[in-house]
Parts: sequence; structure tokens; C-alpha cells
Amino acid sequence: MNDFLRSRVIQEDMQNIYSRDIPTEELYGKSVLVTGATGMLASYLVYYLIWLNEKQSADIHIIALARNEKKVEERFGIYRDRDYFETILSDVCDIPNIKRQVDYIVHAASLASPQYYTRIPVEVASANVIGTYNMLNLAVEKKVKGFLYFSSGDIYGRMPDDAGIFSEDQMGTMNPMDIHSCYGESKRMGETFCKCFAVEHGIRACAVRIGHTYAPTMDMENDPRVFASFMKCAIKRQDIVMLSDGSAKRPFCYIADAIAAFIILLVKGNKGEAYNMTNTDMFISVYELACTIASLEPDTHLQVIRKKRSDEDAYLENRLNHANCPGSEKLKRLGWKCEYDVRRGFSQVLAYYREKEQING
Repeated sequence: MNDFLRSRVIQEDMQNIYSRDIPTEELYGKSVLVTGATGMLASYLVYYLIWLNEKQSADIHIIALARNEKKVEERFGIYRDRDYFETILSDVCDIPNIKRQVDYIVHAASLASPQYYTRIPVEVASANVIGTYNMLNLAVEKKVKGFLYFSSGDIYGRMPDDAGIFSEDQMGTMNPMDIHSCYGESKRMGETFCKCFAVEHGIRACAVRIGHTYAPTMDMENDPRVFASFMKCAIKRQDIVMLSDGSAKRPFCYIADAIAAFIILLVKGNKGEAYNMTNTDMFISVYELACTIASLEPDTHLQVIRKKRSDEDAYLENRLNHANCPGSEKLKRLGWKCEYDVRRGFSQVLAYYREKEQING
């Protein structure tokens, strides 16, 4: 069974997060519910909680809510059988039956990949609206100390072309009848529910607007987003094929920096507020990203090739905000900072997959 803590890469990431000046110890002895626990970002947060228990005797009770038992087993391996680890197989659109006390809730369950927006848009919207409503009601019932909602930079819609780096109180336009809006509009409503429950019930609920974040836990085979596609090529030692001109700029954040932000907001985030989480120092073009990833292993001599996307491609590319970026100054005022540039971060991802290759022969 999977023992992910034996990975050098994951050990380094866990130690890096722990070494930061963030309020990790506030979680010691507490119970933390994570929805969508097998997802790319949420699973790494669960890894960190497990690492705290195994290496720092943190005594955190972890409740992992997910829909697929096989994925739970694959993600968490031997640790899912620990006394401190509890699995709940449920959809967030159903109200889970949790008998024990819950101190913190991280609501991360969401179908975030654009591949779902035209295929199952109802399910995309439901998790963000109905699921968030259910989890917030649970937060009221359990009188939680903190509630963190995973939102998205997609909530901004179309910003003015000259917006540049913008703050949380600015907002663009979004057409609710555009199918891409099934994600962004429903994330907006999820944030509104966080504000409503904060005002009406006093829940310390806040939202983190997650920018482009990558991790060793990426689903390389099924995630069509550019950073996953580029990494898949690098892992297979194949040239990187770009289906755009690569001029769009995005802020790329490594998972260790993201987990630090999640811990800060779960413990210290202000009630009823939203925070951008983007690495503005790594606000680079997609082409620059492709070149960086292609150069991670110089001996492979990978090239970056541009091609036109097929009209039959189901991936729904977000063409908004070509060179605009949500700024993270508000989050930085709580003590957050990024330590990974794209070369260091993607080197960690590649090293993790090379480790797996050695283990699997």
C-alpha cells in the first residue's frame, strides 16, 4: 500500500511548510473535516495533517470526505487505517452524518477542471452551491472554530484589459448563460453563502480564491490544464506541444506555498472575507512556463512546439484576463509568502514522478 511519507519530495515539502511562521499548532488536538479529500490540493493538505500526526505527535483527528473509496485508498494508503483517520464516503450535495465534534472544516470538493464544464455542468455547479450550503449548515451545528471555502480566480469573470494586478474588492463581468460560467458563477454563490452564514450565524467562514496551483498530486492522465499537460510531456520525455500562442500570463503557485496559505486562513482568516492566493512573483506567460518545464532535465533536449487546438477538443479554455492577475497583498498581510519559483516547484513535481518510476521499476 501507498506510504507517501517515504517520498523524499513529500518529506521535503512537509518540512518546508512546518518550518514557516504559520499557526499550525492551533490545529493540534483538534478535529478537521476536509471535503473533496482526494483532490489535488485537498489531498496534500491531508498529507500535511497526517505528517503532523506521524512526525510531530499533533493528535489531529482527520475526517476525509470523498466519493470514491478506491481513490481514498490510493491517495492515503496505509494511513487511512490509522486511529486518527476517518473516511466518510459521501457527496457534498448530501448531508453527511458526522457524530463526533468537528473543530475546522475545509470545503474543497469541486469539479475544477474545464473538461467538466460542457459535459456535466449541473454537477459542477451543485457542488459549489448545494455542497457549500450543506457544509456551512454542518459548521453551524458543530460550532466550528473555522471554515475555509476553496473558491477560484474564475469568480472575477472578465476584468478590464488594463486591470493588471487587482484586489479582492474589484470584480469583472460574467455572462450567466455562458456554459463556462457554471463554475465561476457557482463559486461566486458559494462565497456569498460564506458571507451570509458569517453574518447570520457568526461562523468564521472565509474563502480562498485559488489561482493556478500545481502539485505532485496532479492527475497527469486526466487533467487537461496546461501545467499538467506540460508536465506529462516532461515525464514522458516528449516535446511539449502548445495549443495556443502561449502569450497569456498566469500566476503559478506551488502546493507547499498553497498549504501554508490554507493553514493561515483556516486559523486566522477574517469572518466573511475572501482572499486571493496567487504567486504574483511567478506571473509568467504560458510559453515561459513551457520553456521552463522543457528545460528541467537538460539531457532530454525537449522542444516547445505550437499547434492550433482542434475544434472538436472538449477542453473549454478560459480566454478571459489575458494579462490580469488577482493580487495577494491581503493574504500577505496575514503573514503568507511564497518560497517556490516555477523551476523549483516543477522540479519537485518531476522528481516525485521519477521516484515513482524507480519504485515501480
